[in-house]
Amino acid sequence: MKESKYLSRQADALGFIHWTEDEHRIWSDLYCRQIEVIRGRACPQFLSGLKLLDLPPDQIPQLPHVNSALEQATGWTTVQVPALINFSEFFRLLANRQFPVATFIRSREDFDYLQEPDIFHEVFGHCPLLTNPAFAHFTHTYGKLGLAASKEDRVILARLYWFTVEFGLVTSAEGLRIYGGGILSSPGETVYALESNQPLRLPLNPVEAMRTPYRIDIMQPLYYVLADFEQLFHLAQSDIMALVQQAKRLGLFVPRFPPKRQAS
Repeated sequence: MKESKYLSRQADALGFIHWTEDEHRIWSDLYCRQIEVIRGRACPQFLSGLKLLDLPPDQIPQLPHVNSALEQATGWTTVQVPALINFSEFFRLLANRQFPVATFIRSREDFDYLQEPDIFHEVFGHCPLLTNPAFAHFTHTYGKLGLAASKEDRVILARLYWFTVEFGLVTSAEGLRIYGGGILSSPGETVYALESNQPLRLPLNPVEAMRTPYRIDIMQPLYYVLADFEQLFHLAQSDIMALVQQAKRLGLFVPRFPPKRQAS
């Protein structure tokens, strides 16, 4: 696991973090920009969750307040973690209905793009949908499966997570909308995912998603689209590990992106 240049802040005895004024301003600028960008682009379930969480626009939310809303809606909570955690800890937390939140916020230098998840990505991008029963059920099931899976199978499961929870699109009554937190916390990709003619958009086939390589440092060349949120619930009810074995037998698709240039 690579190291992060960021260090998570520690909470006090009541679970509250004493953020600086500059950190609050960064959250406020991120929030105000992104709340406008997602208008007409985020799925209704995300917007409903955002309303339930009632995140403050002018300061970094405190996790005990986020937990109160999540727990009432679906029984989930967040848990403070270091900047980066390993797969085993990630799956263990999800299996216990605990969503990991790295308690740092990006610097101005990384304002537009950050490879690792900060509190804005985790709380704004992901937590609203954890108020949705179908999404929460899928994420809980995913965590339990990942916790029991082999190292090899976890890599395959990671692709399913990437193309659903992080970078998924869904068909809604209003048209194509975004539910993936990796998109919804990025202004550039929010517009690109729906309105650019560059990426391919395909109906979600879980086995195909598990066979699709991805890169974390580029705009995605391919997005998978849910027919509706019930599809996510039915996927959670299916034999996902049998699909993992099928994807393993079939092997990876040819990447739709150039290889990452190695630093000299």
